[in-house]
Amino acid sequence: MNNCPCGSGINFSECCEPVIKGIQIAESPEKLMRARYSAYVGVQTDFIYESTHANHRSGYDHKGTKEWAENADWQGLEIIGINKGGKDDTSGEVEFVARFLENGEPREHRENAQFVKEGERWFFTEGNMVKAKPILSNKVGRNDPCSCGSGIKFKKCCGK
Repeated sequence: MNNCPCGSGINFSECCEPVIKGIQIAESPEKLMRARYSAYVGVQTDFIYESTHANHRSGYDHKGTKEWAENADWQGLEIIGINKGGKDDTSGEVEFVARFLENGEPREHRENAQFVKEGERWFFTEGNMVKAKPILSNKVGRNDPCSCGSGIKFKKCCGK
């Protein structure tokens, strides 16, 4: 079994491949987002272009898109959230994180992708970069117990 790169757990030939090859249409923005990610993994940049709405293709960089797809070592797709994009909707958005290695360094592409539906077909329109949420931690005072669990005051343990 050849799992789909989109992370659905389904075989690629039953998941994103039929959408990329034009055998099936994506029934939701999430499905189209997953197919677009799988197309990046497989360097199927014609699908990336064709699944972009015609009104948003003018700035599409064929060469740059292909180079990025080829040079990235794709590590996985995580869908963070979905807004609208149901059967009766004409627009939707998918927030996602695409993880990849670039020159051996881990990278994340976080985006809130916008989609519109024309007829029965969904199209990508634009993506807005999303900043990662900061990790918040409690500040340890010098007289507080050390966070390492030793029971000793922070100033006499790890705070030296």
